[in-house]
Amino acid sequence: MSVKEGSLGAPIRHPVDWENPEFVDEKLLDDEMRRVFDICHGCRRCFNLCESFPKLFDLIDESKSGELDSVESKNFKDVVDACTLCDMCFLTKCPYVPPHEFNLDFPHLMLRYRVLERKNKKSSLIDDQLTKTDRNGKFFSKFSNLANWSTKTSNKITRPVMEMFLKIDKEADLPKFYKDTLMAMVENDKAITTSKEKVVIFPTCFVNYNNPNLGLVAKKIFQKLKIDHQFFYDVCCGMPQLEGGDIQSVKEKAESTSSKLKQYIDEGYKVISIVPSCSLMIKYEWPLLIPDSDNIKYLSNNTYDICEYLVKYINNNSLSNLIKPIDENETITLHISCHSRAQNIGQKATELLRLIPKIKLDVIER
Repeated sequence: MSVKEGSLGAPIRHPVDWENPEFVDEKLLDDEMRRVFDICHGCRRCFNLCESFPKLFDLIDESKSGELDSVESKNFKDVVDACTLCDMCFLTKCPYVPPHEFNLDFPHLMLRYRVLERKNKKSSLIDDQLTKTDRNGKFFSKFSNLANWSTKTSNKITRPVMEMFLKIDKEADLPKFYKDTLMAMVENDKAITTSKEKVVIFPTCFVNYNNPNLGLVAKKIFQKLKIDHQFFYDVCCGMPQLEGGDIQSVKEKAESTSSKLKQYIDEGYKVISIVPSCSLMIKYEWPLLIPDSDNIKYLSNNTYDICEYLVKYINNNSLSNLIKPIDENETITLHISCHSRAQNIGQKATELLRLIPKIKLDVIER
């Protein structure tokens, strides 16, 4: 039987069979990693993506034989740890993703390794504590001034200590906390319009605790467009837990959120996610992790990235005249995040900004 050089079909992603005991079988996982890594070694199209691929190729090139057979499996951890689950290799580079017979899904293979690490109690306790965004957000919001003072890069007392014990680079900018969360700010919001268009905004943990002004800007936009809008936030989407291989925690969050948002969708609301990572989780990752849940499928089919929704609504209703021109001397630089690209919806943030008259726009994809 002949083997195709590459696939011309659109990428197909299979559900993650994480509840199957074979998913965390060490021998089977090692065999699969060696199969995939050997294919990657022969291809190398992803050499300029994340650090996983340079690390993998260096391991092979610097090995005794110059091939994967002389690389010890214990060294694979560095490759796994460098993966950020951005999905760019799967969606934009790899010619061997399904429906190709090689059936490569590099990001979900890295996820599988992390699930096994967690099963073997080798996951990082510090990382697990940092991923508890709701607990941390609720706590540090009460002491926002102290928290923000201690996390400033200019703080020469606390940041070196954090770097030593928490492994957080002292030069890295960290999210701020606010005394009032977004949900507290909009708790008594009774803004109702007569519009037939209705949206429920899922602000995500980051917007709720660390950037509530972003949620307030979204609110102003929907008010300007006279769209009936409400806010809903229960728990984090689970992206931090997914990156740590804690799929059970993601499942619990997904089932809780999808169950509670179902009533909004039944009443005609569209679900709007402000942060691309959360849009990706709700629309794509949740259905792959819990493929038998009708609520999650229902939510996935009715969730929109905020830029995706706004571009469609403004264009369909010929509302671009509401957008004022920008200063001709200003240039806007837009970074298209990996998780925006991974949604496979096109550059909706670019399309949205180009509706602004006279805008000078530089777009960065990396």
